[in-house]
Amino acid sequence: MLIKIIDHIDIQEAYKYLNNDGAGAVNVFLGTVRDNSKGKKVRQLAFEAYEPMALKEMQKVAEAAAERWPLLAIAIIHVTGTKKPGEAVVLTGVSSAHRDASFEACRFLIDELKRTVPIWKKEFYEDESVWVNAHP
Repeated sequence: MLIKIIDHIDIQEAYKYLNNDGAGAVNVFLGTVRDNSKGKKVRQLAFEAYEPMALKEMQKVAEAAAERWPLLAIAIIHVTGTKKPGEAVVLTGVSSAHRDASFEACRFLIDELKRTVPIWKKEFYEDESVWVNAHP
């Protein structure tokens, strides 16, 4: 499993890790910073994490996916630090023999990550900044 909290996502590294000869499907979700939220222009986002706990929770999410689907490889990568619109901030990816497992598992990874992993996001607008609850 490729589980990381870093300052920059290397999509090619993740794909190289996920792809293998037994894979009939490689599915990658890449979350990026958008330039608007709640009707306001977003200048940047800042992400913070308590890394030991976040990595442990990311590992649990990956293990749960591995138990539910026949996956060949799993990647979960999240950034910390400040990111501008258009920059990648989170990647979940899987490979499997067949596409159904790949699509379902990749969706599960991002949904569970957002639900359980202690990573916090602050949105910076032109006139203010606010912490966004990452765990609704």
